[in-house]
Amino acid sequence: MWIRQCDLDADNPAPSPIPTRIVSNEEFVPPPQSPQQKAYEERLTEISERSAKRQGVDRRTFLRTGSGMAAALLALNDVFGPCYDVQAAEADDQKAFEERWPKDQFIFDVQTHHVDISQHWYDATPDGRVVGSFFTRLRPGAKSGKEALELLNRAHYVKEVFGDSDTVMSIISGVPSREWNKNPLPPDQMVATRAFVNEIAGSWRVLSHGLLRPNLGKPEFEEMERQVKELKIDAWKMYTGAELGEKPWFMDDEKVAYPFWEKTKALGIKNLCVHKGLPLGAFNEKACTPFDLEKAAKDWPDLNFIVYHSGFRGFGWIGMGTGQRVTDQIKNDPQELPWTSELLRILKRNPQIKNIYFELGSTFNMTSSFNPETCMHMLGQMIQVAGADHILWGTDSIWNGSPQSQIERLRRMKMKDSLMEKYGYPELTDEIKNQIFGLNAARLLGVDIKAEVKKIKSDKLTQIRDEFRRQPNGSNTQYGWVWVEDGHEPTVPVGG
Repeated sequence: MWIRQCDLDADNPAPSPIPTRIVSNEEFVPPPQSPQQKAYEERLTEISERSAKRQGVDRRTFLRTGSGMAAALLALNDVFGPCYDVQAAEADDQKAFEERWPKDQFIFDVQTHHVDISQHWYDATPDGRVVGSFFTRLRPGAKSGKEALELLNRAHYVKEVFGDSDTVMSIISGVPSREWNKNPLPPDQMVATRAFVNEIAGSWRVLSHGLLRPNLGKPEFEEMERQVKELKIDAWKMYTGAELGEKPWFMDDEKVAYPFWEKTKALGIKNLCVHKGLPLGAFNEKACTPFDLEKAAKDWPDLNFIVYHSGFRGFGWIGMGTGQRVTDQIKNDPQELPWTSELLRILKRNPQIKNIYFELGSTFNMTSSFNPETCMHMLGQMIQVAGADHILWGTDSIWNGSPQSQIERLRRMKMKDSLMEKYGYPELTDEIKNQIFGLNAARLLGVDIKAEVKKIKSDKLTQIRDEFRRQPNGSNTQYGWVWVEDGHEPTVPVGG
């Protein structure tokens, strides 16, 4: 059966800082906990009980600390092999963990979200109540629907992204709708969040997407102008699978999409961030595949096509009505990651394409918790085919909570020797990780890192984060749905 991860965590006296199950936000059916994930959960309990006792704290408190994160990484290594660069002393001594904390690492999260709760739409309309119910399920510990939405508001966005994690800069993103007054975070509110956070910080911390809807036709040109000239958006976010005009659309459609790429160039925007993969229950699945990027990228070499979620299909069933899960396919062929592999094949047969980029939101989180080696195959192939300079860091926060767990996983991940020998994957060096974490995004979005970091080091948000570190109080819970075994599996895939 399905159960909310946070409900599972509520009965857990000490939730893990790294998920022990794949968590779904209803974009795919979550698979059962694997034998390895069960073994990881049990091993973490053993390590954390011992280390918490040595530090004189309870397990719940211990697992909220840096040593608790080290314990989780050690447990993963015990089950999956040497995947993370962590030392046993870090679980027993907080100072040992702090000594290995990277200094001045620039982490730029290009996919973050929150909810605007200023609208009465959630209570006053049928559509609003449906959307409000979805967000309420992400924070079911709240006493009311209003409180659940408040836990996803701007203030919690600031806390979870900039207080509870090492994120330095971010882009606020959203999803499209036909009418902006029926949207959980329309472009005007996204830009308002940008201004809100940057004003608090006293520095440049947040950028904002605009939302582009080519399947609404020519009237959208005027809205493009408004968002670029009045709102001064930093890049476009778009969803080809969203049937806003009663039909989906495709990036390589010369009649529907190409006029918008011409307009985009004329307005001075270069970055097209497109949701691919994770087809959602309401999206057109075919339009969420990456096949339309090949021709579009060739025809528009001056534009950057940034593929959100790296096109990953998600951990549901490979096709509607089939009995084969993505997890089964990955076990049979560890190099094959549905839809992401299709994008890699496009680049292999078109080495001249240099303007397609992989964004890791949700995909890194899922693959690294399902099996770190799966994640290594993904990163290794991306670096081989596209280059380390074509991968962007994104986490999809704050839907699932703070991004810090994901940051720690990439920061400590090391490519297995066996994979480098067999497949020729490169070592995951600090240089490569720094490119992924932020240098690549800064280059594409015109951020002068040296100038901005100098201001950020002493800004208000840095002071808030340092205070949070002195008194760690993260919940460690993940928000979304997990599969709990009751002897049965659903016969019909749901959620895309």
